Amino acid sequence: MNKSANLYVRIEPDLKESAEMILTQLGIPMSNAVGMFLKQVVLRCGLPFDVTLPASQSLDISMLTEDEFHAELEKGYADIQKGNVRPAEESFASLRGELGI
Repeated sequence: MNKSANLYVRIEPDLKESAEMILTQLGIPMSNAVGMFLKQVVLRCGLPFDVTLPASQSLDISMLTEDEFHAELEKGYADIQKGNVRPAEESFASLRGELGI
């Protein structure tokens, strides 16, 4: 089949570089890897892997009982007592980075 469609994507430069290094070691050009991914999407009628949140990031306070909520607050207070803290500016910078803003 003749390849005549173009696909333009914007990704993080570090992610692209890391993926290219691995794909080069495997002898697979980036365009072929993207084509393989898309073929798997078509074959499986969806993503070829599970898309889930890690268990450590799935805490939803609206799903907690009052006792569980208080236990989480106690964990946070215990961290503060132990000195497991960091400056607010650092925390907000980290959050902005994760959210891409």
